[in-house]
Amino acid sequence: MINLHFDSIIQLLQVFPDEQTCINHLTELRWNGNVVSPFDANSKVYVCKGNKYRCKNTGKYFNVRTNTLFDNTKIELQKWFLAIYLITAHKKGISSLQLGRDLNVTQKTAWFMLQRIRNCFGITGSERMDTTVEIDETYVGGKESNKHQNKKSKNHQSLSNKAVVVGVIERDKRLTAKVVGGEKAEDILPVLLKNVKPNSTVMTDQSSVYKRIAGYYKHHSVNHSAGDYVNGDVHTNTIEGFWSLLKRGIIGIYHFTSKKHLQKYVDEFAFRYNTRVCTEAYRFNLMAIKYRKKINL
Repeated sequence: MINLHFDSIIQLLQVFPDEQTCINHLTELRWNGNVVSPFDANSKVYVCKGNKYRCKNTGKYFNVRTNTLFDNTKIELQKWFLAIYLITAHKKGISSLQLGRDLNVTQKTAWFMLQRIRNCFGITGSERMDTTVEIDETYVGGKESNKHQNKKSKNHQSLSNKAVVVGVIERDKRLTAKVVGGEKAEDILPVLLKNVKPNSTVMTDQSSVYKRIAGYYKHHSVNHSAGDYVNGDVHTNTIEGFWSLLKRGIIGIYHFTSKKHLQKYVDEFAFRYNTRVCTEAYRFNLMAIKYRKKINL
């Protein structure tokens, strides 16, 4: 069943018509016939009634949900599976109000499910990029001109209410995007150094922030202020295309994101971008076995 196939909600429901089918698939996906205790990987495991297991060494009981994004919830797996499909398939995301209507749950429950899933979007590998890379930063937040008069900044160019997001993308491969504390070199360059190997080719705009990387990377830049956007293979159009997707989603679907939760939304869009050439079923399976980070919602 791991190699299942579906391209629509109707097909998803046909593949997972009831709770037991969902449990069977998740069990196969997670353990592939060899159940491992989440409390002691070397312990013998006893099969109990009601889809439960018992760890011999610790005496603790567990099930296939334990330590996954489905852990400690009473929401049916079928609804969780539908939520994963809807969230990952909608290119610009889905609001908690719409998800609640689609799943026939309250908005509060839908928001909880969205946040649980978003926590898992950010769990990625640590392999560093090493070919042609683009890096750029963008600002997320409302325009001063759109604010009520008593909420406008005295300095109309102020970035105090905006969040800075840095994106690093390896062409034709993957990207990573992080919310940082500011727009200075000490805020932006650590993201580049962490995610890109030395001597890689790095494309940037002509921001003074990137002057420090000369000698460490093969650095090329374009001068946007002079109307120079493409010079042969030198451009930052790939990462700017991702910024467009991110901002269209925030403006059109979510309308507002707080700085506290912005990284989760950025991770959501990054996950969809990085799996853009994958099948719906592969993307679904990839999310279904994500382990939940210990974050209080």
